[in-house]
Amino acid sequence: MEITLDMLLDSRDKRSTRQKELIQAYPECRLVCLTVVMPGNVKRNLHSLVVAGAAVAQMAHSFAGHIIYFKAHDLPTGYEAYLMTDLDSEQAKRLACDIEDNHPLGRLMDIDVMGADGAPTQRQAVGKAARSCLLCDQEARYCMRNHTHTQQELHECIDKMIASYV
Repeated sequence: MEITLDMLLDSRDKRSTRQKELIQAYPECRLVCLTVVMPGNVKRNLHSLVVAGAAVAQMAHSFAGHIIYFKAHDLPTGYEAYLMTDLDSEQAKRLACDIEDNHPLGRLMDIDVMGADGAPTQRQAVGKAARSCLLCDQEARYCMRNHTHTQQELHECIDKMIASYV
């Protein structure tokens, strides 16, 4: 199903609301929020579900013993998961970065960590560089902002990643 810009913006607003509600409900915890990276206007497909399944399994393993709450949402606008942990922000961010950097599909996972103030813990706070592009050595944000690569190129790369994983 193709989504519209309005649907995407609405889903971001709802995600922000969920994040605030969880942070308020668990003020002593850190929020770990997963979204699947899927360029284009189709956010839910077989590939995104493979990535989501892998991400959830890895998060459960990596955060084992430190999960206070976990909830996943399989939405037309993309898969989301919310995990509350008793780890401090830096410990949680290190685990999140380890998943993003080392899991075979980690480049297709966006795992944010937020403290009680709702501010995300940056990769640089734990000594990690900004994430690189799927296709080149540039910073991912740079290529996204400048539309350096076509969606076809990105999807071909994702196809290869998924095929290699499964």
